[in-house]
Amino acid sequence: MTEFALHDTLFHPAEGPENAPSSLSRDSLRQRMARVKGVLLDMDGVIYRGNTLLPDVLEFLDFLEASRRSVLYVTNNATRTPAMFVDKLAAMGIQAVPSQILTSAEATGGWMERHAPAGSKVQLVGGAGVWSALLARGFEPANSPTDAQYVVVGMDFNLDYRKVADATLAIAAGAEFIGTNEDATFPSEEGDIPGAGSIVALLKTATGKTPTVIGKPYPGMFEEAMARLGLSPDECLMVGDRYETDIQGAQELSIWTAGVCTGVTSWAEFKAMERPPNFVFRDMRGFLDLFREARLFASQAGARVSPARGP
Repeated sequence: MTEFALHDTLFHPAEGPENAPSSLSRDSLRQRMARVKGVLLDMDGVIYRGNTLLPDVLEFLDFLEASRRSVLYVTNNATRTPAMFVDKLAAMGIQAVPSQILTSAEATGGWMERHAPAGSKVQLVGGAGVWSALLARGFEPANSPTDAQYVVVGMDFNLDYRKVADATLAIAAGAEFIGTNEDATFPSEEGDIPGAGSIVALLKTATGKTPTVIGKPYPGMFEEAMARLGLSPDECLMVGDRYETDIQGAQELSIWTAGVCTGVTSWAEFKAMERPPNFVFRDMRGFLDLFREARLFASQAGARVSPARGP
């Protein structure tokens, strides 16, 4: 192979000679990766699990900063506001600013701002992240299910039957059904627990209605991410742990992808996919080893730089 293209995959560490890049393909990789100016990072399963920082992440972020790549954290997790995520990262030694945090709640708020009349009434199933994104853009809580013009559904750790019933009644009365994301599970330190997608599925079953979904793998999240960085698809690299959201969504927009096996999708599952990511790593150490050894991220003088971690 003399050129490493968008449809190709490199597993690292290589399990056989067919996965070991030749010197020519390494040259091709260097040329291709030199165009990458921004790295989109999923959070749950890539940066941390629950409140536990994953191994080698701080060194990985230092590497991105040293190579002068911008960093944007792109997460389907709609439970927190960007400021809350900044505080969570700071407790782990990672310095970030709210504009570096793109949640599916923020992306949903942006979608609503473009498509819904100002001041529309919303019946919400979700937490602080969704409410913050909607209230900041002028949307108002519905006084009753029949008063709602939109039903917005995200991850809700305080879900109860009344919330589900009110959302069902609002959708039945004609409110538009919006989902922040369709992640079936939510990674925690205990293991995977039901995610926003499971709640969305419950309401789909109850109402027979299909929602408009904003978060990964749908284009809205990635388009918002690229707009924030001012970059095109070929200038971005998406790093994620969940194939059906992080990887497939980016692939649909021709964004190069790297899968890490520290979250939802395993090495064997990545390998079995018809179209795996461009890179598959067991963990961040694998990413660092390959990109340093093969010099895939040459330093970019004058490139945009975002805060990566604290002192």
